Parts: sequence; structure tokens; C-alpha cells
Amino acid sequence: MAHHKSAKKRILQTAKRTERNRYYRTRIKNITKAVHEAVEAADMTAAQEAFKVANKQIHSLVSKGFIKKATAARKVSRLHKMVNKIEAA
Repeated sequence: MAHHKSAKKRILQTAKRTERNRYYRTRIKNITKAVHEAVEAADMTAAQEAFKVANKQIHSLVSKGFIKKATAARKVSRLHKMVNKIEAA
């Protein structure tokens, strides 16, 4: 257990950041999963709506500094490619 005041503070800060990061990671997984499910069901309107939400959410995480810009671009690009496949079919 920490004895210094600063060490105790760091423990609290780490716990808070860990909780926040877990929430963001889960959020990314869930919005990505929603797009995947809509694409698998071949539901064009649902896929487009889910993609729109996913795009906005992923880019908001970039502005918060949770993920890097290139990572977000890669994720969005892959999701968009999936949505376009069912659009073409």
C-alpha cells in the first residue's frame, strides 16, 4: 500500500483512467459490432445508420486522444468497405 500522499493520488488517478479506457474500448467494440451485425443481416439502411454512428463515435475518441488518427481512419475505412460491399450486392 502506498504511504506517500502523491502515491495514493496516483493510485486513484490510475483507477479512474483505467475505468475510462475500459469504457471507451467497450464502446468501440459495440459500435463496430453493430455495423458487423447489420452487414451480416444484409440490411442496408441499418448498416448505413450504424456506420454513421460508428464514424462519429470513433472520430470523437480521436479528439479525446484515446486512439490515434490513423487507427481511427483504418477502422472507419474497414467498416465503410463492408457497408459498400452490401451496397454493391
